[in-house]
Amino acid sequence: MRYPASEKLEIIRLVEESHLSAWRTLGKLGIPRTTFYRWYDRYLQRGEAGLQDQSPKPKHVWNRIPDTVRRKIVKLAPKETELSPRELAVMFTDKESYFVSEASTYRIL
Repeated sequence: MRYPASEKLEIIRLVEESHLSAWRTLGKLGIPRTTFYRWYDRYLQRGEAGLQDQSPKPKHVWNRIPDTVRRKIVKLAPKETELSPRELAVMFTDKESYFVSEASTYRIL
């Protein structure tokens, strides 16, 4: 279940002000301790802004083939029409000293 930032803040304040231990308070609320402490750490570091939902999507893909390399492969393919994607990948790797797999070459073309 997703909680809005205002509800997360309310839960944090409730746990802080409770006369019960954090463990018992969270147990009564049905919130896992790991989830609460993740929220609490973000709240301490960034304030209320840290409680906003964050996209789990990475900002960039670490193994994405750069556009410059993609353009070079597309440019090379019409010159070497008799080559399969596998052979084209090997030729590109030899020529440019940049490894591109057969599958990636096939997807690019």
